[in-house]
Amino acid sequence: MTAKPHLTLPELKGLAERGEIDTIIVAATDMQGRLQGKRVMPGFFFESVASEAAEGCAYLLATDIECAPVGGYELTSWEKGYGDFVFAPDLATLRLAPWQPGAAIVLCDIELKGHKPAEVSPRTMLKRQLERLKGHGLSAFAATELEFILFRNSYEEAWDKAYRGLTPANQYNNDYSILGTARVEPLLRKIRNCMEAAGIGVDNSKGECNLGQHEINFKYGPAVSTCDKHVIYKEAAKELAAEAGMALTFMAKFNEREGNSCHTHLSLRDEAGAPVFLDADGHAPSPLFEAFMAGLLRHAPEITLFFAPNINSYKRYAVGSFAPTALAWGLDNRTCAFRVLGHGRSIRVENRLPGGDVNPYLVLAAMIAAGLEGIERNYPPVTLFSGNAYAADLPRVPHTLAEAARLFTESDFTRRAFGDDVVKHYTNMAKVELDQFNATVTDWERFRSFERM
Repeated sequence: MTAKPHLTLPELKGLAERGEIDTIIVAATDMQGRLQGKRVMPGFFFESVASEAAEGCAYLLATDIECAPVGGYELTSWEKGYGDFVFAPDLATLRLAPWQPGAAIVLCDIELKGHKPAEVSPRTMLKRQLERLKGHGLSAFAATELEFILFRNSYEEAWDKAYRGLTPANQYNNDYSILGTARVEPLLRKIRNCMEAAGIGVDNSKGECNLGQHEINFKYGPAVSTCDKHVIYKEAAKELAAEAGMALTFMAKFNEREGNSCHTHLSLRDEAGAPVFLDADGHAPSPLFEAFMAGLLRHAPEITLFFAPNINSYKRYAVGSFAPTALAWGLDNRTCAFRVLGHGRSIRVENRLPGGDVNPYLVLAAMIAAGLEGIERNYPPVTLFSGNAYAADLPRVPHTLAEAARLFTESDFTRRAFGDDVVKHYTNMAKVELDQFNATVTDWERFRSFERM
């Protein structure tokens, strides 16, 4: 039986009093889409956190992937003393964390002192775009499909081996294979059931193309809730893999085979809850859909930074890889960046640009912002593409993080949609990654140059 999606405070207090819960994970999402926070005891949670919030160092929205403080952020710095910001619990997200014995979890919005929302916080950025949508009488529903590659090595062993010579959980392509996925069903079953017990509804799991690659899919729902479930699942899956002595990675491109995608599905509904992407007779795209899609396509290069936030992300975009290289939309066409699928109320846009390394709040914020630009400025329709988009003469996806960052920071659209502070903040995030990568000597360079240069 699926657990309740959320716990109330009285329900949590009852569980704590009976000794069934002794830990509450208080977490917020950083720029990279990871959960950061604290584990607190029930007494402290009820006395302080639930009513007054918690605090944590503001550098959590101003670090690199290594969680090292880096320069260039206006939010906080050594000069500003790296003070605290506020973890404001969203009690609507309070739920069991059944992958950890005796635990519950609550997600937080990040606020500055005085309970002013931190505008560069990913969850706040998505909420801002949803507020804009609401002004048009619309709401957003979404789902994310996260792929991962599973290895029979532990995370510690993988680290010690420098991520070389790892043993994938499956040794051949097991896309849709029942036999192949049965090899790791004990772990996949535990992940599925833990998510169900946490009130995160699971649709299915399936094998994918790369060796050891799998995907677990969750129910469609409101945009913020979808992202909340995404980040909780990603954390839980890693923890459960580690518990089993295995490791899984969501990185966009682990090797030269197929990368890990995060296909992101999005649709809009009106105030009555009716879908708005089809016209009145339910058979043709609506003018609103056409304008929304035109906005997505026109501004996709400028927001690719949010779809592909890391150096590695861009290696996923390869011809014939099921990751897109061309900016087009098509009906049930997996060669296009935007695939439109579903029937009747389920009609939706699938964004095939994001990889498994994305921050889901930023992906949906960017998609909504671009689509709204098309609606508000009444962009003309873009012709539906049929055929092989890889081979067609179409606008291309940015090739590198440097190109995507330049397009993002030079764009008038991104500044209108997100504000100067957000643009500066995430431009700096890209600069930090580029500077560190450009200063790193790689194995590729050594193998090419050690003897032969």
